[in-house]
Amino acid sequence: MKKTIITISREFGSGGRTIGHLVAEKLGYPYYDKELIKTVAEKTGFDPNYVEEYGEYSPGKTLLSLLSSYTGSRGTMGGMSIYDFLYVVQRKVILEVADKGPCVIVGRCADYILKDREDALHVFIHADEAFKEERIVRLYGESEKKPAERLKEKDTKRAVNYKHFTDRNWGDARNYGLSLNSSTLGIDKCVELICEVANLD
Repeated sequence: MKKTIITISREFGSGGRTIGHLVAEKLGYPYYDKELIKTVAEKTGFDPNYVEEYGEYSPGKTLLSLLSSYTGSRGTMGGMSIYDFLYVVQRKVILEVADKGPCVIVGRCADYILKDREDALHVFIHADEAFKEERIVRLYGESEKKPAERLKEKDTKRAVNYKHFTDRNWGDARNYGLSLNSSTLGIDKCVELICEVANLD
């Protein structure tokens, strides 16, 4: 069956976002990444930068999340933490987007949210550490933290977040139709393979 909904999960620095965008361009599909953040921000009233920062971060019993849970019990969050509230809204937005038709969706547990759709292809992009380190420095510049530390911090948060909401292990190949190493295959080859598999009848 042809796959018209493609979700891209990715390690930080692996080029997953770029791959997703190129796949969408090649197939002529709508691309959802920052667009999801904007929609969630509109629905929640949160700043888009806040949604982007915390929408894929690990849940935790921080003072902020606990306070939000307490004050939200009489408001729109219904006693949920900020993380849970954002997930509920993101899930609704992703389901609505998928129902509209063909698309490429990057991140935000979309592979799990759409796991029961037969028309969906779920892809995980990973890469060697040296490739990712070079890429994040080139794209995002230097920081006080070493590239290896930045990679570990970002992906650890994504993994904890994914586990919390899906009870599955982030990056486990069994959760995806394709698991591709972008440092071995290259960005363009990853795009080619995804489009080829998506178009199989």
